[in-house]
Amino acid sequence: MRIYDLNKDDDSEDDDIRHFGDVEKDPDEESDTDEDDGNKKKVRDALWFILYIAIIVAVAFIIVKFIGQRTVVSGRSMENTLSDGDNLIMDKITYRIGNPKRFDIVIFPDPSDPSEYFIKRVIGLPGETVRIGSDGTIYINGKKLTESYGKEVINNPGLAASPITLGKDEYFVLGDNRNDSLDSRFPEVGPIKGDEILGRAVFRIYPFNHMKGLVPKR
Repeated sequence: MRIYDLNKDDDSEDDDIRHFGDVEKDPDEESDTDEDDGNKKKVRDALWFILYIAIIVAVAFIIVKFIGQRTVVSGRSMENTLSDGDNLIMDKITYRIGNPKRFDIVIFPDPSDPSEYFIKRVIGLPGETVRIGSDGTIYINGKKLTESYGKEVINNPGLAASPITLGKDEYFVLGDNRNDSLDSRFPEVGPIKGDEILGRAVFRIYPFNHMKGLVPKR
């Protein structure tokens, strides 16, 4: 008489079924999948990099166009405050929401050559009457202006030897180097319009050993 181990046969059958259900992956197919994933990651990284650069460019454009930009002083008309070759930050947003104030250092186009720019200090404000005496004293509405920005006493009052009354949007500007500056005293410049002013100098960033703020203390 034969005795069959039924349990053993059942296990064997289960093993056969289990092995039958296992499917081995094709190594080439698995390699292709990994390669596709790698390519997708490279494309994704490239798109993020392009987006990052685009954002940086957009922010830089907005800053330069509407907020501020670097400008370089050319000439001696603002000595001793500023010197030839000084690098400044020009604030372009303040005058979009407000008006220039007395003693601000402003940048505006050369009236005879708009591709060039002047940098001067605001002395007279809209509606005021400016006069410069023969001794170099500056008068605003008949009162002596107290200031210490001038490098020297003014030798040539120019047009301001006679009272100049400024219009609604006009400003009288002088260079701090009063005897070596083409400014509102002379017909080539005269009083400047507020809408001609590009911005104000707020900080000198170079030379590094002369870095300083340029906004006057009120």
